[in-house]
Amino acid sequence: MAEKGPLVGVLALQGDVAEHLAALERAGARAIPVRRREELERVEGLVIPGGESTTVMRLLARFGLDAPIVDRVRAGLPLWGTCMGMIVVAREVAEMDQPTLGVLDVTVRRNAFGRQNESAEVDLDIPALGEQPFPAVFIRAPWIERIGDGVEMLAEYGGHGVMVRQQNLLGTSFHPELTTDDRVHRYFLSMVEGARRERAAVG
Repeated sequence: MAEKGPLVGVLALQGDVAEHLAALERAGARAIPVRRREELERVEGLVIPGGESTTVMRLLARFGLDAPIVDRVRAGLPLWGTCMGMIVVAREVAEMDQPTLGVLDVTVRRNAFGRQNESAEVDLDIPALGEQPFPAVFIRAPWIERIGDGVEMLAEYGGHGVMVRQQNLLGTSFHPELTTDDRVHRYFLSMVEGARRERAAVG
């Protein structure tokens, strides 16, 4: 009997939840929305989608999910933040005293690529995904101004970082869930599968 795909959660407090769930399913995962701690405890990976970062931080605290997410990430849970989600997971927000989960060692700048009416889709070179450019959708997107030790820059656009990885953490300024190209979702699933293999090796 074939092994089931990993169970991956999408934080379902705000943002493109349905689109991420569908993309994860297409990429081979079993995907569920996460709103409660018991759902968080079940998943093998977690996606934090786009939305409004200060609102999501308030909702994370209200639902009692902020500290449990940090604890699980520090224990090895793969976590991916897209657009606003990358702000939520970042260590710092440039020139703002904004609460975040603080797990991804980067400094990001909010709305750096412009407001919603300045959104764009660009062909983005992401060597980790292969030679074919990725159709990256930027909507009120942040960019990455600083990366810490151990953070790998996977893609840049306009001279700024837009995709990074730090061990079990992934951050993208753009919205892969709004395209039919599932390569970033498959990349994240490869991180989840790697964490699954590490758990199995430990026992």
